[in-house]
Amino acid sequence: MELNRIKQFKRGALLGLPIALGYLPVSFAFGIKAVANGIAPIWSIIISMTNLTSAGQVAAADIIGASGTYAEMALTTLVINARYMLMSISLTQKMRKFSMGKKLAAAFGVTDEIFIVASTTPYELTFPLMLGLIAVPYIGWTVGTALGSFAGGLLPEYLARAMEISLYAMFIAIIVPAVKRDIKILFAVAVAVAISAAMYFLAPFISSGWVIIIAAVTASALGATFFPRKAADGE
Repeated sequence: MELNRIKQFKRGALLGLPIALGYLPVSFAFGIKAVANGIAPIWSIIISMTNLTSAGQVAAADIIGASGTYAEMALTTLVINARYMLMSISLTQKMRKFSMGKKLAAAFGVTDEIFIVASTTPYELTFPLMLGLIAVPYIGWTVGTALGSFAGGLLPEYLARAMEISLYAMFIAIIVPAVKRDIKILFAVAVAVAISAAMYFLAPFISSGWVIIIAAVTASALGATFFPRKAADGE
């Protein structure tokens, strides 16, 4: 039985390895960005170890760099990371045999990429497999952050700035496929971009944290209003 658990963990680790490799350059860029915003390297590493959310961490680093308030921090991370709650709820359908403690442990490691792999894997989603799937990307994310935090200061400034582009490239890679599949998402993205640009030029006194909150909530509300979800047959 114990050997079977180890085999399941290894299977999950293999599934998570490509995710970990993809996380390395992105978390490296986050480490550089965090230190540039005045966050000590050790704290940037702790942030990655306790959060595991690229968009939320980047937004938080910007708020810290801009001396934002705790309210901005709380609301921004809540809005950005709300999708993980839905992903975790969805995965519980494949975790019916998990205890509440195991479900909570698995929920901590849910990211966009891990959710997709866990949802589509043909293997039974056991707890050891889920641990392996989470552990390897977690290590990749933490190691990348550490390297970026400590090595970023050794890089020429122009190269360090260039590394930050990988963060935006990751966001584009996530958004573009979804936009191509669904015009409703394109609408929401366009609204959010328009609001952000308008506030940048017309209301520069509003901090970046509140801009993210206003743009995200407004775009979501308008998307839900103009493109309400139609119930499937039988619902």
